[in-house]
Amino acid sequence: MADWGEFAGVFILFLVSHYLPSRPGVRLAITRLVGERVYLLIYSLISLVLLGWLIVAAGRAPYVALWDFAPWQIWVPNLVTPAAILLAALGIAAPNPFSFAGRKTDRFDPDRPGIAGLTRHPLLWAILLWAGAHLVPNGNLAHVLLFGFFMAMAIAGMLMIDRRRARAMEPPHWRDMARRTSLIPFANVIGGRFSIAGIDAAPVRLAVAVAVYLVLLLLHGPLIGVSPLPV
Repeated sequence: MADWGEFAGVFILFLVSHYLPSRPGVRLAITRLVGERVYLLIYSLISLVLLGWLIVAAGRAPYVALWDFAPWQIWVPNLVTPAAILLAALGIAAPNPFSFAGRKTDRFDPDRPGIAGLTRHPLLWAILLWAGAHLVPNGNLAHVLLFGFFMAMAIAGMLMIDRRRARAMEPPHWRDMARRTSLIPFANVIGGRFSIAGIDAAPVRLAVAVAVYLVLLLLHGPLIGVSPLPV
């Protein structure tokens, strides 16, 4: 029971740490006190620490199998996670009024939507891909709850942001913006409405993606206790 207690407790802390700052009054009070950049730094650090603790707590929770493990399953996160990291690296701080990770939204040009032309929710899709890929080889109750929660959160976040943007815009403006951007990755590329050459794939963003992937690959075993590499 103690193991489930740790998992449940960290889960609650993680939810509270994301719910409270989402309240406009709370965020405004904090940013007035420490500034926007310091707030984002503190928020990011707390989120990473709690996420790491939550993953470790899931590994320590009682093992309740929901499906059997098969060796091929380990390839799913190994193939999908690099794509998720690249998507996040291309999306974070890019001009994108549809993403909560976007910055400098006043510079967003609908005729050159950048990453939003591929998908207007790059970070949420990165979370969805990461969680869905890790769900496949982790068919036990604690990890299904963990990764299933992140998948649900990412999907709900995309729909919520789109509804808010649609309400904030005039219907013709929203329809035009929705056509120029994409909810589903590559939908506009397949439809011929966007070319991936329009994405800001600056070398520094690609370098960050590679560096993050290598760090996660090296630290996965020591921190999580399981090697991510197929044997």
